[in-house]
Amino acid sequence: MYELLFWRYQDGIYLNHHLVYEALVEQEIVEGLEELPVMVIINRINSVFSNWEKVDEFSWKNTTGKGAFHIKTTSQSIQIDCYGTEGKTMNLLADTMEEFKCPLYDPQIPVRYDEMNE
Repeated sequence: MYELLFWRYQDGIYLNHHLVYEALVEQEIVEGLEELPVMVIINRINSVFSNWEKVDEFSWKNTTGKGAFHIKTTSQSIQIDCYGTEGKTMNLLADTMEEFKCPLYDPQIPVRYDEMNE
């Protein structure tokens, strides 16, 4: 599994990314993060991946190639767990989240891909 996590800071707020990640994975509310339009984002991902099989409300499977992914949400974050998913698919997920001004945090490295990158 490869994990991708997305959130948006409130204006003027910039926190330790890894501590934010740990709190969000534990389903905690983090002061300084924006509330996200979670269902709008899920609907957008569903639209972008309309050629994939929707396994359930939060899971998609590629029927013509490699990979599957599952989405977990809080009111402030979108976590996408990728299983055997190709890099170009993960890039498409990151690009889709960028439409909502939610840059990728990659906990495997760990790096957050935004203009304030440490």
